Amino acid sequence: MVRAKKHLGQHFLTDKNIALKIVESLKPAGRYSDVLEVGPGMGILSDFLLKKSEYQTHMIDIDEESFEFLQKKYASLGDRLINGDFLKLDFPATFSGKVGVIGNFPYNISSQILFKILDNRNIIPEVVGMFQKEVAERCAAKAGSKEYGILSVFVQAYYKVEYLFTVKAGVFNPPPKVLSAVIRLTRNEIEKLDCDEAFFWKVVKAGFNQRRKTLRNALSSLISKDKMGDDPVLDLRAERLTVDDFVKLTNSLQIKN
Repeated sequence: MVRAKKHLGQHFLTDKNIALKIVESLKPAGRYSDVLEVGPGMGILSDFLLKKSEYQTHMIDIDEESFEFLQKKYASLGDRLINGDFLKLDFPATFSGKVGVIGNFPYNISSQILFKILDNRNIIPEVVGMFQKEVAERCAAKAGSKEYGILSVFVQAYYKVEYLFTVKAGVFNPPPKVLSAVIRLTRNEIEKLDCDEAFFWKVVKAGFNQRRKTLRNALSSLISKDKMGDDPVLDLRAERLTVDDFVKLTNSLQIKN
């Protein structure tokens, strides 16, 4: 047994039916032949992952106690079991090709995990993950909703997001104080956005950092108002804009800047 550690945000899933449902949500379809499980804990997902022949399962866990437990449980894994920090993992050095990512992700670093995935988006075609329900809803939120924000835009710029199912607290040990949810991210066909991506990220962040203001006011730190022009989009709040709207706005502002 492994003791769940609060500082690592560990809540071990105990329901095997849900574990199987999560694993079955991976749809490799020949796009990748390696899968990385993040934070396997005591291996409830791992048991099902290792039965799959269409991919080779790798695991990474920062918790030394979990790592030692898994070393004994899966002695044949060898260097496919990594004792390390997912947020510091060098994907190109670790995997020779594309890799799917799966996990019951620690809730205290949910956003950091998603940004790590975005940083490696051209290596990761698919992600199936358990998140705090609120984070899952933010990833899947549509423009105009109160959940829609920075995370929604950045994730949806590169991935199709599917909210798969909600998970109650009682199937974890210890039970979290919030509901959980499983989502699937499927990499879209866009290798690169049709704009300066670095400036796109700045526009999105600036727009949502002052989300109660219109974009004309929120973006004044990036470009002076007198250079913005009269695009009616600038009179909206950031939450009204889709990814495509933000791409068009980025191009428009860059020309004028």
